[in-house]
Amino acid sequence: MITGSLVALVTPMLPNGDIHWEDLDKLVDFHLENGTHGIVAVGTTGESATLDPKEHCRVIGHIIKRVAGRIPVIAGTGGNSTREAIELTTEAHKLGADACLLVVPYYNKPTQEGLYQHFKAIAEAVPGMSQILYNVPGRTACDMLNETVERLADIPNIIGIKDATGNIPRGTELIAAVKGRLTVYSGDDATAADLMLAGAKGNVSVTANVAPKAMAQLCEAAIASDEAETRRLNELLMPLNRKLFLEANPIPVKWALHRMGMIGEGIRLPLTLLSEKFHGEVEEALKASGVL
Repeated sequence: MITGSLVALVTPMLPNGDIHWEDLDKLVDFHLENGTHGIVAVGTTGESATLDPKEHCRVIGHIIKRVAGRIPVIAGTGGNSTREAIELTTEAHKLGADACLLVVPYYNKPTQEGLYQHFKAIAEAVPGMSQILYNVPGRTACDMLNETVERLADIPNIIGIKDATGNIPRGTELIAAVKGRLTVYSGDDATAADLMLAGAKGNVSVTANVAPKAMAQLCEAAIASDEAETRRLNELLMPLNRKLFLEANPIPVKWALHRMGMIGEGIRLPLTLLSEKFHGEVEEALKASGVL
């Protein structure tokens, strides 16, 4: 079972938008040195929407090679085209990813039956790849209901779900409903501690990009049901959990990593650099959480 702090890694870029491979190595090493339990490569935070398929697979392969088996690498291979998702998942499997993360199809707005058939088709097309579903209705304009997840839990290589709804009662109901048939992960930093204390086994985290050690410690404490330590660490990280979403992710977290000297300023259109009016708030959050 993959558990703990699973960083939703940014994709560093040069000012012209090209991928900055040396900075990517630096980020991977930063997480290996600071206790991150797994890396999610080329998810939403990794700007998957603007990487072409060749770049997408090259980044996944680069991270797998750099990690060299020390922690799991989960490849973001979802899409709103089932055929494309199958192609990316197949390639990630060939590259040696430990699992893939498959977002609910965005923009198309499929029915619940369409969602079931979409994920079933990917699972059956790449049976050797462990697959983690990803429900983030705030971005996809499509919400996969708990009942649909329960149906998908019977497919052997669907092993988990990243629940980014931020709805703790709903997440708790899901954990009870799947009865251990798949693992539930939080995908919302602000509510992750509560969901893990309720039985989730990890957090796919944006905040971990800038505070990997503290997020890893929080996840370990929460999974161990150490509520006092979980609350202490959650309070420490809460300024980041809030301020790293002042503009669309990954705009603030890339600015924060640049402020820390970890990466350059590069980001791809249609995303832009963090608005100057938010610089002070993000910097204060970095200081309040002990990062700067």
